[in-house]
Amino acid sequence: MNPLDAAGSVPLAVVDRSGFPESQHLGAAVVVASDGAVLASHGDPSALIYPRSALKPFQTVAALRAGVELDPSGLVIVTASHEGEPRQVAAVRAVLERVGATEDDLRTPPAWPSSRAAAAALVRDGLGPTRIAMNCSGNHAGMIGAALALGVPVADYLDPANRVHALAADVLREYTGARPQHPGTDGCGGPVWAVPLVALARGYGALFAANPALGAAIRADPVLVDGTGTPTTRAIETLGVVAKIGAEGVWCAVAPDGTAVAVKILDGAARAGAAVGVALLAAAGAIDGEAADAFLGERSLAVLGGGVEVGRIHVLV
Repeated sequence: MNPLDAAGSVPLAVVDRSGFPESQHLGAAVVVASDGAVLASHGDPSALIYPRSALKPFQTVAALRAGVELDPSGLVIVTASHEGEPRQVAAVRAVLERVGATEDDLRTPPAWPSSRAAAAALVRDGLGPTRIAMNCSGNHAGMIGAALALGVPVADYLDPANRVHALAADVLREYTGARPQHPGTDGCGGPVWAVPLVALARGYGALFAANPALGAAIRADPVLVDGTGTPTTRAIETLGVVAKIGAEGVWCAVAPDGTAVAVKILDGAARAGAAVGVALLAAAGAIDGEAADAFLGERSLAVLGGGVEVGRIHVLV
């Protein structure tokens, strides 16, 4: 299997400004039914991609299997790519306390919160980047908890040889039906594996079907898994899907009926993934069409000029 490239990609979305097609996003996308059957595909769904943070639900299930006990907020924040909002940071601290660890155990790179308001608050308080503000800190808290539960060293929980990651790879293989390939290092220092795009979609459907408490927790608290007003949060809030973003243009979601979608934007841009995924779920009849249209018309997907909407992201598939 080869990684997704231009030959395996098709136009998925166009961005217009003042009626002019300013940018176009190419990539691949696939929709699968609850039984894994392919309902629609665009580009090469068999191509390998790095899911990046879209791997987090699999890692959360691995932490649970290791023996980590998480309440609903813990389930969400361990799966999150959060923005460093105060409640999100508090949720990470709660998980660390629950598993018997502290912020000093985190090996995430120090970072400013993605949330501008949260970053401004740190500046006002005379503070700088922190490990817990990094968007993967909840995910790392889950890894730390898994290491403690397994009785393996916590100090090197990011070591690819740590049993925590072998367990996560096993969960990924179980639900996707694919062998994790090309082990690498994610932006947070954690592990990442490549899988076919279609396998990722099937994995999402299978994982959330087998772990309904995780999906229910995310649907009940969508801001915690992403951030206030983001396209992913709004998709969960308004459409009832379970959705997760991954860096470099990855977006996955599962509809209430078990239909799943996985999108990879070839150029790595994040802005089009949710729009493409929602449009494809609506076309498959998995979510309400009017609600999907309303989502696609939201300001979070608008192109602004002087603070005024002057264009939009338009899905081409």
